[in-house]
Amino acid sequence: MSSLSETSLFDARAFRNALGSFPTGVAIITTTGADGRPVGLTCNSFSSVSLDPPLVSWGLRLASKSLDAFRQTGAFAINILAEDQKELSARFASGAVADKFEGVGWHPGHRGLPVIEGSVASFECDKFAEHEAGDHVLFLGHVARFEHGRQEPSLVFYKGAYMMLTQSLRELAASGRMESGHLDQARRLVNCMLLRLACENGTEEDFDAIERNISEIEGYDDASSRAEASVEFFRLVTRAAHNDVLVLVADTLTTLLRHVLQSDATLRSRPELVPVRRKILTHMRERDADAAEAEMSHYFDRLRSEVRALEAQA
Repeated sequence: MSSLSETSLFDARAFRNALGSFPTGVAIITTTGADGRPVGLTCNSFSSVSLDPPLVSWGLRLASKSLDAFRQTGAFAINILAEDQKELSARFASGAVADKFEGVGWHPGHRGLPVIEGSVASFECDKFAEHEAGDHVLFLGHVARFEHGRQEPSLVFYKGAYMMLTQSLRELAASGRMESGHLDQARRLVNCMLLRLACENGTEEDFDAIERNISEIEGYDDASSRAEASVEFFRLVTRAAHNDVLVLVADTLTTLLRHVLQSDATLRSRPELVPVRRKILTHMRERDADAAEAEMSHYFDRLRSEVRALEAQA
């Protein structure tokens, strides 16, 4: 359990992960700039505030390049995305796209606000107030017009990844349409990439956390506790990589792995893998990515050979 005190160090990454436990919808916030051109960005901090009067809110980082446009405008629109609009979410979240509205269907709404076509719902607002709050500005809007015409599931963001991706993978695994070999291959490739980055970017604090985890694995007698601690081992390696993009992929695979472990009737302790984990950690501390990756590959080879043996007996 994480707690805060005046003397404790605040772990911003852990705080963000904890906040990510709450699923949120995904929206594109739009307005019109001083030059008349549409402005938009992806946001998952949208929230309702009041029914009477109808007020909503959302937050924007002080470091955002779009901050001035939203501070200078008197209105903005909130476009709630559907599951099939994840490409739009990525487009409006990217800093590399010069014209985010190019090829995007939209029409002018209240006060000429850009309203994204195909959204699950849209709220066209006059700016009610704005307040600085830490490293964000909180915008409150008075809803002047809204639409809720499309009856489709909304796009949901959860623990740093799109929930729909994780759910789809879990459904494939539960229905038997995902081969275990494909999951093993994906885990091997992603974890080896993360391991190489961890050798380069990991701190001594990261490595110490991994060492404590290995000691915990050694201390468990039951297979389920060892399995959960083993999943945590890979999460800590992921954290040590300090690469948010790969973390999204790894978190999705970890969620799927937990689902598989929960339904694995052949689950048993594998104490012979503990020395392999210790060798991996030793090479991480030495910043020897090649040796660490070789040990990680050895780890997955042993797991895969055991699975094949069990499949042959079935």
